[in-house]
Order: sequence, then structure tokens, then C-alpha cells
Amino acid sequence: MAIRLIRTDEDPMLRKIAKEVTVFDKKLQILVDDMIETMHHADGVGLAAPQIGVLKRVIVFDLYDEEGPMALINPRFLEQSGIQMEEEGCLSLPGRHGVVKRPLSVTVQFEDVDGDSYEIQGEELLARVLCHEIDHLDGILYIDKQIAVVADAE
Repeated sequence: MAIRLIRTDEDPMLRKIAKEVTVFDKKLQILVDDMIETMHHADGVGLAAPQIGVLKRVIVFDLYDEEGPMALINPRFLEQSGIQMEEEGCLSLPGRHGVVKRPLSVTVQFEDVDGDSYEIQGEELLARVLCHEIDHLDGILYIDKQIAVVADAE
């Protein structure tokens, strides 16, 4: 495993649309392992492949609970409901925070690293994380959706 460089600020890679994963092999597993290690090293709860310069539809997240880290390949929304407005930050926009309007609950279909299909349901924080990371796959940053900027506490 390796810690990868997280792209920041105005890096054009952050605005590109990631391509669907069609090959489920050892390279994909290495990418996922590197993403999880990179996310943990940066004390993040989520990371999308474009944030490390890889234009593939891969996200990882870890809510630091009993579930541990998860990787979602080719995630797509099946359902979204409710509304929440909470503060978000991003590893690619260090030191910045904003309030973003997101669904309160989501259902996402995805593949695992072996190409098997699953669904995950998320509410509140997990719904926010899934929405935030899937947005990255489409070149969207939370600042594109923020409804208020949160002043830095420093």
C-alpha cells in the first residue's frame, strides 16, 4: 500500500468526470488499498479516485465505526429522500468548510472489488459522505453546492 498525493484547490483533475470501472483485477484492489491508506493518513472520512489523480468511478469511506472502511465501485443513486443541511469540508480543499444541502437518506447501488453488485442505504452522515464522494466522480465539489461558508475557527 502507498499514500498517494491528494489533488487540491484548482487542480483540473478535480473537475473531470471519472470513467466507469470495467476491469476488476489486482490493480483495482491496489488502488482501493492505496485510497484507504491515503484517506486514513489525511484523517478523512471519504476519498474519491479523482482526488488522487485517477479518473475511475471508485470511492472509499470510513465512518470509524464497527463497519470499518468500505470501497464502492461505480456507485449510482437509486433513491434519495429528505433534506439535511450540514457543514462539510474536503481533503482537496484544506482549511475550508461550508454548509451544504444534501438528501437525508440515500440508496446507492455499487460493485465491490470483485465486480459483485450490492446496495447500501445511508442516512445523515453516511448519506452526506456518499453524496459528497459521488459528486467528486462527476467533477463536482461541495463548494459548488454550498449554501453558506463557515468561517475557519483559527
